[in-house]
Amino acid sequence: MNKLNTVLTELGVSKVRLAKYLGVSRQMLYNYLALDSLEDWPKEKAVKLLSLLNIKDSNELNNLEIDGDYIIRVESRLNEGVKDSVNKEVLANLKGFNKREQELLTDIINILKEKLLEDKTKNTYNTYLYLYHYLQSMETTEELKYILAYMSKALGFTDPMEFAFDREKQFVFESIMFSGMTLYHNGGASKNKLAINHKRFVQDIEHKNEEKLSRTQELNTAKVQALKELGYTEINENNAKEVLEKIAEIQSRKV
Repeated sequence: MNKLNTVLTELGVSKVRLAKYLGVSRQMLYNYLALDSLEDWPKEKAVKLLSLLNIKDSNELNNLEIDGDYIIRVESRLNEGVKDSVNKEVLANLKGFNKREQELLTDIINILKEKLLEDKTKNTYNTYLYLYHYLQSMETTEELKYILAYMSKALGFTDPMEFAFDREKQFVFESIMFSGMTLYHNGGASKNKLAINHKRFVQDIEHKNEEKLSRTQELNTAKVQALKELGYTEINENNAKEVLEKIAEIQSRKV
């Protein structure tokens, strides 16, 4: 079984996904993997695992050539098997989405759940916390979409000449991004220059935060003034429209 565990590790197959593929709990899978040989597994589960690895019996584990093509084939069978096994976890409140959107949302949620279940470290939590912030900001920062497109192309999921968004902007961004990533991987910039650039990066963020705080304070001041002029003490469902219009009016006086 040590060889099987080694093969699964080299393939990058997580215990969560393999358990779903086999139709068992994670704990049950761990129990299987603790057995002395594959012959001790329930026959149905052993056959399914052998089918995933495209081998006839456990003896062939020692002769497996794990290269890129083999990993892709196993990954494809695993993905299809997981879909068939769990029938794509039924998610509530997706009636307003079409089939493609439902499948995409389900895939995203399932992979997030899988990673968070499998790895409880702070690194994993922070990774998905930053992803949440990323998604929150996509509508206001178009470059975030270009970053996603660049990574999809760089990882081989998307044709490099496909431009789903603004073609010219995306082309420019991807060209600059490639230069930056090449510099990063090759270590072509001096530490002193990097330190200066990072300092400018921090200063730029601090400046934006100061502007945001200033706008927030200005808005709060306008809100207080609007409530006072209208004779209200708070914003509620009944007066929200009137108060917001008054705030806009107050702000326009300063233009």
